[in-house]
Amino acid sequence: MSIRIKGTGSALPLKTVTNNELSRFVDTTDEWIIERTGIESRHIATGETVDMLAGEAAWKALLDAGVDADKIDLIIVATCSAEQALPCIACQVQKHIGAVNAVAFDINAACAGFLFAMNTADAYISGGIYNNALIIGAEVLSNIVNWSDRTTCILFGDGAGAVYFEKDDRPLKFIQKSNGFKDDVLFCWQRDSVSVFYRGVQTYKYVTMDGREVFRFATRVVSETINELLSNEGLTADDIDLFILHQANLRIIESISKRLGVDMSKFPTNVERLGNTSSASIPLLVDEVRKEGRLKEGMRIVLSGFGAGLTYSACLMEL
Repeated sequence: MSIRIKGTGSALPLKTVTNNELSRFVDTTDEWIIERTGIESRHIATGETVDMLAGEAAWKALLDAGVDADKIDLIIVATCSAEQALPCIACQVQKHIGAVNAVAFDINAACAGFLFAMNTADAYISGGIYNNALIIGAEVLSNIVNWSDRTTCILFGDGAGAVYFEKDDRPLKFIQKSNGFKDDVLFCWQRDSVSVFYRGVQTYKYVTMDGREVFRFATRVVSETINELLSNEGLTADDIDLFILHQANLRIIESISKRLGVDMSKFPTNVERLGNTSSASIPLLVDEVRKEGRLKEGMRIVLSGFGAGLTYSACLMEL
């Protein structure tokens, strides 16, 4: 037993911020950003919250699937930028859409979060516990980046993507891995310690990243993980119709394409327009290519994500 995509949806903040706008308050240029990242613009929240964006994407996915909210068994939201610690975003989405019968919880695996949530949902459904799941990746990263640090603030955007899955018998295979020994490569403190017994001093309030190390990590482990996944199934990269990767950086995606020996035409991208939206990037791209008619019956696709933790995952799906 496995899961199959039945509906998708997206939500983006209204405001689009170009590289030229960023250059007004941080030492950068449009050319500098494009050369290093491929990013030209990104959507930035001006009042939209993680739960608002997640709820809107969820509604659109259910509308696309033609499913009523009270029929949902499971809601999982992947996020690392929720504005509040409690309750979880998934429970807020449950309230927003009226999914009265759903079980709801969040997962934080950073940019690999959507695939970790998807694998979790597949385990529940394959185990016969639930029949369907609404999986959402949602972020407002603009709240946790340092807008004076050009190495990080140029990269990130806000948004949410949702995918509604139902039980199916088509092949679905996952690989998930973590390397917590590299936790200092990409991290962010969420809150100060305000206990009456201990008031710790935290230096880093924003996303902090070793960009070179992340680039080396991503280009190596993503291609290795995809090859391992395909080898397990007796396939090669040439057998795959589309590779839908986490949209971290266009240069990373191009490097992975070369390592796999696959033309970039099989790697759809939207990082140019949306930036790095962390856990939202894969479902946003899935929704985009599906609406463009690029996901067709019988296709084999690979999804792959990587992020802080370090966490990384790959999924082989037959449509």
